[in-house]
Amino acid sequence: MTLDVARQTALKHLERLVMLSDGVFAIAITLSAIEIHAEPRAGESLWQAWGPALLVYFLSFFLIGLVWLVHRRIVSFLRDIDGVGTVINMVLLSLVALVPVVVRFALTHPTQQGALLVYALAFAALYAMMAVLWGYAAFVARLTLDVSRPVAVGMLCKLCFAVAVFTGATMYQLGFLVAAVLCVLTALPLRWMAWRQRVPAS
Repeated sequence: MTLDVARQTALKHLERLVMLSDGVFAIAITLSAIEIHAEPRAGESLWQAWGPALLVYFLSFFLIGLVWLVHRRIVSFLRDIDGVGTVINMVLLSLVALVPVVVRFALTHPTQQGALLVYALAFAALYAMMAVLWGYAAFVARLTLDVSRPVAVGMLCKLCFAVAVFTGATMYQLGFLVAAVLCVLTALPLRWMAWRQRVPAS
């Protein structure tokens, strides 16, 4: 197989991965909307019936949108993708597909502490997998285009910052206040490092 043919094949693999990823993100957002089943009870206003469900939906839409924007930024830096990178991305997509389940739980258990816990845990796992994907592509397999090391390090710090924030929220919901504070103390220097590297907005 010539070099040109190999590059074209790798590019096709990357294009298919991007199409699959966009499809999963779109389905996750759509299914989150389907989970809204607001049924007014006697004496409830329209806002009381629909407010919590719509709040959870728009929060989910916003958070999934942020994950998609970061994922789009990552794949825009890739020149191709290999088998390991594809597996990592598939694990990431499996977590994205679980978001509607998280939304359903939040809607059916709005007053329970577990609703926020599941939310924080889900997005901590999502950002952790994106950090793994970027770390592998940029530093292990060298699958990126002409990305300078400061930008690559800054992007990783930015992703790890999000992991630390959501992990801190998880620890707080579990009642581990010391662990939550440690996560926050870890997140702050990571964000500062990302800012120092002048990472472009996602």
